[in-house]
Amino acid sequence: MTDDSGKAPAGAARKPPAAPDADALARAARAGGADSRGLPPVHLWDPPFCGDIDMRIARDGSWHYLGTPIGRPALVRLFSTILKREEDRYFLVTPVEKVGIIVDDAPFLADDFTLRGAGRDQVLTFATRTGDSAAAGAAHPLRFERDAETAEPSPYVLIRDDLWARIDRKSFYRLADLACHEAVDGRSWFGLWSSGRFFPMILSSELS
Repeated sequence: MTDDSGKAPAGAARKPPAAPDADALARAARAGGADSRGLPPVHLWDPPFCGDIDMRIARDGSWHYLGTPIGRPALVRLFSTILKREEDRYFLVTPVEKVGIIVDDAPFLADDFTLRGAGRDQVLTFATRTGDSAAAGAAHPLRFERDAETAEPSPYVLIRDDLWARIDRKSFYRLADLACHEAVDGRSWFGLWSSGRFFPMILSSELS
């Protein structure tokens, strides 16, 4: 409601800015520049929250907008570079707006890895569907979650800034062939070495 001058009365509630559409987000993201990693400097941006946008990252790593898969890999890659996590929520952030999105599991999917070296000296470098790369180690740890029903471990690798990638099944089977048993805090664990660190996967005693 406005007065005769066309201005909202003092004390009137202001509506939050409308969430931009995908094209507007893409334009703002492209204009945001890049940091030393070649990524937009999302960590430096603190724009106002503009609400949620109808965008979802499915468990298989596919991106959906308005209920339809996004079929342009370059656009998916662009959106993946402006992802930000705050506690348990995910946002797309540009210099001028921040919008919430839905992430079913992890925001990235690691669908391949390369192996250099062997045993305790090996390095596992994971590649995501959106073009990221991370060598598992101190800066990019692995973690394993157990399925409540099957007890099967689900592996993840940290990509950047509290954003994780789920490691796909075919890669997990390859990783299992590289795993070994190591003592951790007096107990034997089955796990993986990478970049000089051992990542426990499952207690040796629980292997069937």
